[in-house]
Amino acid sequence: MTQKMKIIIISDGTGETATAISRAIMTQFRDREVFFTRYKNVRSQEQVDAIFQEAAVHHDLVLYTIVSHDLREYVTEVSRQKHVRAIDLIGPALVAFGNYFQQEPNAEPGLLHQVNDAYFNRVAAMEFTLNHDDGRNLESLHLADVILVGVSRTSKTPLSVFLSLNGLKVVNVPLIQGAPPPKELFEVDQRKIFALTIDADALIQIRRNRLDRLGAAKHTGDYADSEKIVSEIEWANAIFKENKRWPIFNVTDKALEETAADIMKLLSMRKNNIFKQRVRAEEES
Repeated sequence: MTQKMKIIIISDGTGETATAISRAIMTQFRDREVFFTRYKNVRSQEQVDAIFQEAAVHHDLVLYTIVSHDLREYVTEVSRQKHVRAIDLIGPALVAFGNYFQQEPNAEPGLLHQVNDAYFNRVAAMEFTLNHDDGRNLESLHLADVILVGVSRTSKTPLSVFLSLNGLKVVNVPLIQGAPPPKELFEVDQRKIFALTIDADALIQIRRNRLDRLGAAKHTGDYADSEKIVSEIEWANAIFKENKRWPIFNVTDKALEETAADIMKLLSMRKNNIFKQRVRAEEES
């Protein structure tokens, strides 16, 4: 008959690090039945006192990951007073790393969780972007942070992927001469839409190079026809001018990073402007 025991995890962040370590250790004690109680965002002495009061009653084992030196010292003192076994999982490593780097740690809690959030946000943005490439799944267009529109071969897809690496959910919508732009474009916040254009000579060369790579007969069809391309660009530019809230970016001979930086700069300016307007409205009310 095995005795079920409790391990208490205390963390000034999410407690995921301590949980992972303790579960790894428990694989070496498979005959023991253990359940875990996790306390997240513990950052005050009052919280520590309450946790150790419970641990002392049941003689629980406490594992903790706390980056604040003062709070770690307090946990050590309380565990001694309450006669509770407590293991500091991060303190000794912080001291060793500090000695190695010859500097004090930041002692800022929750940083690992912030990094994880940023990582998972980028992954979600990339997944969204790939699922909305080339005008797909327009029913969820309103969920995008950025919407790119332009004729074929204006760097919409690579630019979308690059922006998604910065955590932006991007949809790119191709404009096809002879067909009206998708109605969904005009049902979303127009400030999300960015128009991409290009010089005709550059687009002619890009499309002809693509046909060569595909092994297609040179200059077949309208795809790389110079007159058709000039007409196509003029048609798209006319649409852009009609929709005055769509900023236009000419991608001719521009590096992907440069266009992306311009778009993100404009997004930041708009966001700051919206924030200022809200603050002003609150002050006036």
